[in-house]
Amino acid sequence: MTKARLQAVGAFTILIAVFGVGISVGISERQAAAAGGTTFTVGLNPNGQPKDVDMASFWQAWTILDQNFVQTHASNTIPTTQEKVYGAIAGLAASYNDPYTVFFPPVAAQAFNEQVSGSFGGVGMELDNDADGNLVVVTPLKDSPAERAGMLTGDIITAVNGTSTILMSSNQAVTLIRGPKGTTVKLTVVRKGETKPLIIPIVRDTINVPVVKEELRGDGVYVIALYEFTATSQDLFRAALRNFIKSGSHKLILDLRGNPGGYLSAAVDMGSYFLPVGDVIVTEDFQGKQDNIINRSSGYNVFANDPAFKMAVVTDQGSASASEILAGALQQHGVAKLVGVRTFGKGSVQQLMDLGNGAELKVTIARWLTPNGSSISDAGVQPDIKVERTPEDKKAGKDQQMDAAVNYLLYGKTQ
Repeated sequence: MTKARLQAVGAFTILIAVFGVGISVGISERQAAAAGGTTFTVGLNPNGQPKDVDMASFWQAWTILDQNFVQTHASNTIPTTQEKVYGAIAGLAASYNDPYTVFFPPVAAQAFNEQVSGSFGGVGMELDNDADGNLVVVTPLKDSPAERAGMLTGDIITAVNGTSTILMSSNQAVTLIRGPKGTTVKLTVVRKGETKPLIIPIVRDTINVPVVKEELRGDGVYVIALYEFTATSQDLFRAALRNFIKSGSHKLILDLRGNPGGYLSAAVDMGSYFLPVGDVIVTEDFQGKQDNIINRSSGYNVFANDPAFKMAVVTDQGSASASEILAGALQQHGVAKLVGVRTFGKGSVQQLMDLGNGAELKVTIARWLTPNGSSISDAGVQPDIKVERTPEDKKAGKDQQMDAAVNYLLYGKTQ
């Protein structure tokens, strides 16, 4: 399959939802077909095999299993030769202990690509694997079945329809959670503050997510809430900024809470409205494997001559990847104060490689660095004004984070 090289960022995660063509799968994703012809790399023999690697034990294990395995349960399967090869590749990818480096056999690869470019039934939430390998909810999407069912950021999903998610990647989980509209999936959830696991049934649906919402508050503060970095979000964000300017307000809040990311190009373009030409927005650090790529502002800088302009960005742990890139750039260049809590910490770049016959390998090839050189993956982006908002606050309609952002813009309060 030939794929255009495209880049998107957002929690590597599976958008178990429906989006338009080209939406990211959260993730920093680069999709690219393997180069045609044969490419030899240093350390490889002319036949493409690595030098100084003794495969004798692998073939010994293959033979032992072939000659001795006995099927004892109906759930046991005798794999085909191709399935054995795919299993070996999956194990090799897993040995890197990176939840974003994953092998997709043909069926899983097809499902993954449908997420990137098509529409499908789902429950509407972003997933990721945390440092311990747990399957964690980054954010339930706005007005989605997941949100209506009560799923919360930080929930750990331990089982899907009774199937354990231990050692399961978010890629694997999506094949269990997705399904036809109108059907139900039951998730077993461990939640902070709860003494025992919760069983949460969710009816799948077709999800339509808003990209931008905006309002002029009665106190004169203008709020732009951005939910995705999609292929259309740049135009929508530009229109929202135009409305902000027309409103006569000089106080802007950019709400990135629950925004799992999207296209890198959208984040860079949006940052360019606030930064001079050439300012670094984010660096792709390949750690010596190839030259770093520095993404810089195009220099729209439309508020440069407005001394009254003042900006705050609100973030939470559901703000990931492209959200972290934009928030970090605005903070570190002194354009905006960050209000809320630290962001998710998804700061790596993946490339999707074609292995032939429909199988694909998704490999982490770089990490994101903020303008001051900090790795987003290490600690996310930290707020200037730390304000918590609990699930109970949200249910009660309390928004201390938004209140703190308004108090900073109107009164200069940072506590």
